[in-house]
Amino acid sequence: MAESRPAPSIRRAEHSPVDWIGRWQRVARRIRVPLGFATAGLYVFELWRHAPRPAAVAWSLALVVPGLWLRGYAAGTVKKNRELATTGPYAFTRNPLYLGSMLIAAGFALALLSWAVALVLALGFLVIYVPVIAAEERYLRANFPAFDEYCRRVPRLIPRFVTLRSVSGEPGRATPPGFCLPLYLRHREYNAALGAALLYLCLFFLQPALGALLHRAQ
Repeated sequence: MAESRPAPSIRRAEHSPVDWIGRWQRVARRIRVPLGFATAGLYVFELWRHAPRPAAVAWSLALVVPGLWLRGYAAGTVKKNRELATTGPYAFTRNPLYLGSMLIAAGFALALLSWAVALVLALGFLVIYVPVIAAEERYLRANFPAFDEYCRRVPRLIPRFVTLRSVSGEPGRATPPGFCLPLYLRHREYNAALGAALLYLCLFFLQPALGALLHRAQ
């Protein structure tokens, strides 16, 4: 008897983009922590090589502070897995949390004036966030009927600052901000601000501390 073969439709499904999204996301989960440690190690190495310039650190605040604000605003707006967030920063970009993280990362790369750190961070965002965003969009599309209409109105990442309209399609109705402090606290978004403060402390005090340790070891 001839060996049976799966139908063409089944074979196509096995190699569909959806499957690749899942596989890529699994790989991203495995390498996320090692990549984070590698980036931190590179940051410390670059900081040890040369002291940060005060002007560069000051300019970095122009990216870090808006990034923290955007993440905080988004964390106080989104009700994960319960409602489709379309208010506040979600009225301008579908992924304000990730956009905020990118601004923060770019700010700290600027603070060191390090192309190596900027390149590793950009690669990390591509490897980690692209599959995560794709998987989240698949989930939202499957669970919230209004998601496709929302996608037509709001860009995936880069904000589009236009006159707001509600997702329901009613013209002239502005989307309310919708920030909720208990949501912000529940999502523990204050950890991002604490982490940023710790990194700024490292920028000013880590290199002198490393220099003192190396001098003592000699």
